[in-house]
Order: sequence, then C-alpha cells, then structure tokens
Amino acid sequence: MRMSKIETILAVVCLLLSSCVSHPDVPSSCKETKCLPAIFPDYCDVTVPCNIAPLNFMLPADEYDECVARFTTPDGQQQTYGNGVKVQIPETEWQEILQASKGKSIKVEVWGQQKGEWLSFIPFEIHIAKEAIDEYVSYRLIEPSYVAWTYMEIAQRNLSSFEETQIFNNEITMNNNKIGQCINCHSYQNYKTDNMLFHVRLSNAGTVLVNDGKVSRVNMKRDYTISSGVYPAWHPKAKLIAFSTNRTRQGFHTQNPNKIEVYDEASDLILYDVETDSVSIVSNDSTLLEVYPTWSPDGKFLYYCKSVPLPEELRDKDIRSTFPKIQYNLYRRPFDVATHAFGDEELVYDAASQNKSATLPRISPDGRYLMFAEGQYGCFHIRHADGDIVCMPLGQDDGTRLDLSRFNSEGFADSYPSWSSNGHWIMCSSRRGDGNFSRIYISYFNNGKVEKAFMLPQEDPEQNTFRLKCYNRPEFMVEPVRISVNEFSKVFDE
Repeated sequence: MRMSKIETILAVVCLLLSSCVSHPDVPSSCKETKCLPAIFPDYCDVTVPCNIAPLNFMLPADEYDECVARFTTPDGQQQTYGNGVKVQIPETEWQEILQASKGKSIKVEVWGQQKGEWLSFIPFEIHIAKEAIDEYVSYRLIEPSYVAWTYMEIAQRNLSSFEETQIFNNEITMNNNKIGQCINCHSYQNYKTDNMLFHVRLSNAGTVLVNDGKVSRVNMKRDYTISSGVYPAWHPKAKLIAFSTNRTRQGFHTQNPNKIEVYDEASDLILYDVETDSVSIVSNDSTLLEVYPTWSPDGKFLYYCKSVPLPEELRDKDIRSTFPKIQYNLYRRPFDVATHAFGDEELVYDAASQNKSATLPRISPDGRYLMFAEGQYGCFHIRHADGDIVCMPLGQDDGTRLDLSRFNSEGFADSYPSWSSNGHWIMCSSRRGDGNFSRIYISYFNNGKVEKAFMLPQEDPEQNTFRLKCYNRPEFMVEPVRISVNEFSKVFDE
C-alpha cells in the first residue's frame, strides 16, 4: 500500500526526531545513596543475549524528575543517556555496546533528580552472554480477564529490535453478523515457520495449517474425538502433530484470589497426520484427563500430562466442586516414527504425591532437562498465584530440581515455559508486578544454572505498563512468519 504525501512527510519527521539522541552530562554534584536504582523494568545484574534489543528503562515518574545513565564497556568506552525519567538507547549504538561487551559485562551508573537534588545509586552490571537468542518470539495479545470475542491478535517480535508485526487477528474474517472468533495455539515445527499452525474457534472455525509454506484450513474433529485438536505439538522429524482433544470449561470467582478457573470435563490425546489428513487416538482413558503433549527433540518419546484418579467419594460429584482436587502427573510413551505406534506409558514425574499438579512439559533441545509449570491443582496455572516453573534433569530419579528462584516470581503466576533453539535461554509468561497482566520474562540457562529473569525490552519502557494486553503462549522462532494476514484470511473463503 502506497503512503500519501502527508504520511510520507510524517514518517520523515518521525525518523529525524528519533535520530536526535540526547547524551546528557553526568551531574557535577550529587548525594550518594546506598541502594540500587529502582528502575523499571529491573535490569540490574541480569544476563542478556549478545543480540538483544536495547534494555531501555525508567525511574518512577512520581518520584523523580530526571534520570541520567552512563554505560561503560569493558574497554573503557562510555556513553550517557537520559530524557526525562527515561533511558532510551538507539539501536545502532546499543549494538556497538553489545559487541564491545560480548562475553563480559557493561557497567551502568544511574543518577536521578528528586526535588531539585541529584542522587547517585550503587552501580550495577549487565552481563552479555556469548550465546545469541532466537531472533523472533511470537505471542497472542489478549485481555487479562474473560471478554467474549473481543479484539485479539497473534503477533511476532524481532528480539534484536523493537519491530512487532501481526501474524493474524480475529476481526479480518468476521462474518456479516459480526460473530467474533477466538484465535489461539500458534505452534511451529523446529522453531521454523514453513510448517506451523494456529486455531480459529466459533466463527469460521478450524485449524489454519501451513505445510511447506502452503496455507490451508482443516477440521480435525472426527466422530470418535471429543473435539478438534487443541494444544498442538509438532513432531520434530515427521509431518505429524500431537494434540489433546478437550471439553473445556471456565469458572469465575468473586472471593477466590484466582478469579478465573479453566478446567477440562474431558480430554484425550490424538495424533494428526498432515500428509494423509488422518486422526488416530493416542490415549482416551474415559475416567482420566490427558492434555498438553510435547515431543522429545529426537521424536522418540511423547510427553504429556495425565490426571490422577479422584478419591472414590468425589468421583460422581460435579467438577465445579471437585476441580481443586484434580492434579496431573507427567508421563511419556515411546514412539516409532516408521509405524506411528506408541509403546507403554511411563511415569516421569509424580507431582500428586507432593500434593502438586504438573502441566505444560517442555524438553530442552539437548534432551537433558524437563521443564514444566506446577501449582497445587489444575491444568491452567497462569491463573493461579502459586504457579511456578520447575526444571529437573531427565534420567535422574532422586527428585533433583534446578534452582529457578531467579526465574520465578514470588506470589505471582508463572506459566507456559519454553526453550530457545540452542537451549541457552528459557522464557515464560508471568503475572509478576501487578498480578493482572502476563508479560514475557527471559533467563539465561547455562548448564543447569539459571540467571535472573529480565522482562522483554520495549522501545518505550512505559509500554510495559500502558499496553493493557496479556502476552499469551510465548514461542521462540528462528525466523519470522512471512505469510501476510490477508493471505491467511483467504483460506476462510474457500
């Protein structure tokens, strides 16, 4: 689409304004404090990738009038930034700082002006890892509470810059009756986008599937399944996708701090063959709930969650009263890719024996670690304040857990863990901070040691506060989705 003359002029003006970088002087006199600066987001002593976007931050606007920060690289180069209470670094200058500090640390000094007086804070470091992060991440942007079919989108973000683009939105295919739809569960094979999918529910329902770059819409509902496919997992070596098939319900509370409860009345596991458009049953125990499949990196095992039997006195009661008693363990089944046959079920982690419930398993790319979300009950821990991420070595039966205290939050929901393609970065969706909006947090993972989590950087640090959307189901990608929103929408006309 061509820009008008006015739009072109405005674009040029914005470009010129953005190129006018302020390099303020360090205050000549100040009062020393004995504390770290209360910057937002908190980037004090974090470890970040060598290709991450600028870590822009700010001091609290209700406490400070101005902010100045000085960055010093290991070779002694220095640069200052500050505009009001915000520190915003041009991408080109930040990339130079990163390259000069790769494998080492940047020293950051911060000054804040308060009631006409400059205060200096204890300096901190930003550690620059040698390992890069995947260039892209995608997520669904959705309201923090239940809103029926309001505007939502699946977006992708370049992690080395601030470029965000849409993959799809739920308004482009609305019918004449303005019946809305839900879009969810974007998923990729091996972090690439030539084989991917996302779901559309209600109006124009179906799974939008990309197979070798070709877009189609498929219906996986069969007369022997509960529903169409939900919660997908691409096999790493074949055109196969594991799904759960669910009958999901929601409950709403007025007094319980976990305001929304999401639970399944029934759920099974299925396998979809992309090449033949066929659906086969993996597991369908009618007395238990099976959900959240994921493959091992070599494709030889399917991991999943399965509920434990309720006490006999609760088995015939309404699930609306028994859902706080439902807990899930982690299992796996061996898989033969040549025959599509599954072996016997193996218990991987007995969460229920510890009065816990484990969901959303993800295996590290090297196959050495199992990461998952855990809470006291249920399968939707992003709504549970006690939800945390757990990581443990595979193949050990001694209950060893890695220390994820610098990754998890205290008293807020942390859920939907994922690994970068090189296994050096882990990511989750977390409600830390305000308890309402889930945002993306990333940590450096180095041979079992996990460093302090940092929030996804934004060009304007206030965007983390003013964007009234939740970041849902964050997924790493090594490349962007190149199919346009309009091109995706064409499959709904077929």
